[in-house]
Amino acid sequence: MPQIPEKVHELTVGQLSARSGAAVSALHFYESKGLISSRRTSGNQRRYSRDVLRRVAFVRAAQRVGIPLATIRDALAELPEERTPTREDWARLSETWRSELDERIKQLDRLRNHLTDCIGCGCLSLETCVLSNPDDISGDRLTGSRLLPERKKTKKKQVEERVAAEAPSCEAC
Repeated sequence: MPQIPEKVHELTVGQLSARSGAAVSALHFYESKGLISSRRTSGNQRRYSRDVLRRVAFVRAAQRVGIPLATIRDALAELPEERTPTREDWARLSETWRSELDERIKQLDRLRNHLTDCIGCGCLSLETCVLSNPDDISGDRLTGSRLLPERKKTKKKQVEERVAAEAPSCEAC
């Protein structure tokens, strides 16, 4: 990893990419989504403050655990812009995601524990499959894929639809 001298307070997009491990295109994407920011030189080149390195690391770590970019952006908006975020700043942000991550872990555990059943049978039956429809209430009574029956139309509704279909269009008026 290339070292950047302490006296350098701003990084080019290439330097930021080399230090963070994120592709230049990813950095441009992060910037377009409001996750990081830069200033422009008189030659219209991007310059990033050094604290953006930690923000990029935070974005990439959050993405790896499945946190949506919009949620990451909202979290980063709470951080100070003028200084590098502290350990306390990061701890406060990560605490807000704990319950969401716990729920994802439960879902992944359920997937892992029941994946063999689904691969083995291949039908993804609503009767037995806790993965395709875990909150299914009809699965106790029916098996396989079913369409719910439509409600029967009242005689009045049938007449209204027929009259509407036979009525002249506005162009004929």
